[in-house]
Amino acid sequence: MDTLSYKTVSANKATVTKEWVLVDAEGQTLGRLSSKVAKIIRGKHKPDFTPHVDCGDNVIVINAEKINLTGKKWDAKEYIRHTGYPGGQRSLTASELFTKAPERLIEKAVKGMLPKNKLGSALFRNLKVYSGTQHDHEAQKPKTINLNDLK
Repeated sequence: MDTLSYKTVSANKATVTKEWVLVDAEGQTLGRLSSKVAKIIRGKHKPDFTPHVDCGDNVIVINAEKINLTGKKWDAKEYIRHTGYPGGQRSLTASELFTKAPERLIEKAVKGMLPKNKLGSALFRNLKVYSGTQHDHEAQKPKTINLNDLK
């Protein structure tokens, strides 16, 4: 008897095809851009997605200084950290963090959308964010994509 046999294909480190992707952040909203970038880094857009494997692409984000925030988030959104000492809680508003380093706004947003474990740390290393249009990854021949075309 001839029966159809379907096997679930699990990707592993050897079978994964990773690409370099270039994303332009100019005029994009922070959260919407970050969720799409996190999805690409995680590999959820690929048909052979496997949850426990780094099967996503490497993402380069340029023009980080031209990102948008809606509403009053420039003043209301706070990034809190702790020094480790008693009473050492420090906070920065989005506008203060943006003036210091606009790349960190996107990095923090994407990092919060990745898994909170060793895999998430490894995935975060696949993100490169730059202010301006210059980046150090021309040798990788990144493919430019428009995030508005993605779901």
